[in-house]
Amino acid sequence: MTVTITQLTPVFAGEVGPIDLRDVHDRESLEAIRAGMDKYAVLVFRDQKFTNEEQLDFAQRFDGTLHARTSSSAIGNNRFGNEALADVSNVDKDGNIRDANNRMRASSVANRLWHTDASFVDPPGRYSMLSARVVPTVRADTEFADMRAAYDALDEETRRSIEGLRVFHSIVYSRHVLGFDFNDDEKDKLKGAVHPLVRTIPGSGRRALYLASHAEHIVDMPVPEGRLLLRDLTDHATQPHFVYQHVWRPHDFVIWDNRCTMHRARPFDDQKHRREMRRTTTLDLPLPVTA
Repeated sequence: MTVTITQLTPVFAGEVGPIDLRDVHDRESLEAIRAGMDKYAVLVFRDQKFTNEEQLDFAQRFDGTLHARTSSSAIGNNRFGNEALADVSNVDKDGNIRDANNRMRASSVANRLWHTDASFVDPPGRYSMLSARVVPTVRADTEFADMRAAYDALDEETRRSIEGLRVFHSIVYSRHVLGFDFNDDEKDKLKGAVHPLVRTIPGSGRRALYLASHAEHIVDMPVPEGRLLLRDLTDHATQPHFVYQHVWRPHDFVIWDNRCTMHRARPFDDQKHRREMRRTTTLDLPLPVTA
């Protein structure tokens, strides 16, 4: 199966030509998509009419082990019965729009901060795959920032100063910043993890900043100075020329590499318009062997 990709910005992100991912099983096609991820970091696929099971099947076929230790699973039960299929929606189990004070909604508001999926676990997230099932009639975009290009644009002195630094990531921290607090039992399920501030991406060999709203502090650095450095780097990395803004269409399917991008949801009137998305995220483990 031929995989064609058209670049969407001068820096990164690509749209894949007509293809039905439900039918992609051969090793050559899967490797071509992975190579596209190494180059573009974000890939857009149109008209992917997945069922929940089909999305889970493709995610495992493409990249193996799925992340299931989400913040939502700490708060309540997944309405789909599988924590690996994250419910990125503003509706409850009965299909009604969640109240403004609903705890699940209150936690998900933090998705509007620049973040990286599953940086708060070890191993962290590798690829996230988001399927648009119900798209509102108003704009409800998602923005992506290329952390490789951001690293490349740093001056040499800054690169030297951040080399070897390690960062503690906690979703408890990122939610607290916006006024949402987990209870003690929930916190016990969300311990956090330490990761390098700068990573080398195996497929491309490129260096990338590894940042997220979950980044609580830099290990072995005073907290105020560490947080200021993380804020400065985030401001640098999310300048408009490093960003791709995705305008969702029904049945869009977007894959991004969490190791070298950040993303954020843009606000919309979620008390009026339904938006239903399903996300699968894989862990940064050795790739599966495909037939």
